[in-house]
Amino acid sequence: MNKLKILGIGNALVDILVLIDNDHIINSLNLPKGGMTLVDGELSSRIQNEISHLNIKIATGGSVANAINGIAGLGVEAGFVGAIGHDELGVLFKNDMLKRGITVSMKELEIPTGRAVGFVSPEGERTFATYLGAAVDMGPADITPELFAGYDLFFIEGYLVFNHALIMAAASAAKSEGLTIALDLASYNVVEANMEILNELVDSYIDIVFANEEEAKSFTGLQPEEALKNLAGRCDIAVVKVGKEGAFIQQGENKWHIPAFETSVIDTTGAGDFFAAGFLAGLAHGWDLEKCGTVGSLLAGEVIKVVGAELELAHWEEINKKVQTL
Repeated sequence: MNKLKILGIGNALVDILVLIDNDHIINSLNLPKGGMTLVDGELSSRIQNEISHLNIKIATGGSVANAINGIAGLGVEAGFVGAIGHDELGVLFKNDMLKRGITVSMKELEIPTGRAVGFVSPEGERTFATYLGAAVDMGPADITPELFAGYDLFFIEGYLVFNHALIMAAASAAKSEGLTIALDLASYNVVEANMEILNELVDSYIDIVFANEEEAKSFTGLQPEEALKNLAGRCDIAVVKVGKEGAFIQQGENKWHIPAFETSVIDTTGAGDFFAAGFLAGLAHGWDLEKCGTVGSLLAGEVIKVVGAELELAHWEEINKKVQTL
């Protein structure tokens, strides 16, 4: 059986990750700990100055871009749709995807490439201040039927909900082309600010929903397992991630609890993205939902061992050997 092909759309960002010893810098910038805050160019420049003396790591990022990298790492054909600037960070983003064998459909602009400064606390929690830059400069006109040719599953980044026209056009076009559509709810504060459009998306277009427990509670007002049941009643497959407790999956009346893999935590950046990567790649391979979740849990456990959401080729070889034993 041929594997399914997966296309993702999201904010093309470069992550600038900073390890911090305490919350002073987060508090001084009025950033909600553990959340994602959109910032303008002026505040982005101020943050750059604030972190200039600290140790930083630069890597390609963006929620769905991270997931697409993970999907490709598991041997599934994947593509990515996004927008970058004509600058160093844009070149870095595009080349990184191409070297992983990902088909890219990139709109290239004179606006700076988006960047997300991630403050990583000692316990591994990350707080993002995101300047979208070129990433936000896509619209319905950029969504054409040709984008979906040859793909079976479409993964939408919840952060795109700030661009209402784009996200609705993307979901509608993918549905018209017959693709299965997955959505990640992005961040609890994003959910709170966009309830109306997210409800419309989930109820009208989405087949698979990913949420962590905070996002699930913001969206449904319910605790994880009740939120899971609520979501499973509104789409085909619901996934609620519960950190160290693993994840819950429900399809119809069938429900699974997927334990987390025991591991050391350096940085939780990308954990949810890599869970989605493992899960969706599992669907592409034709695995049952329990194995899809287990592979997602494995990937999440691997990415939190490193700073950033980027794994080296040797690490992927090791992961693929582990997957074969599951």
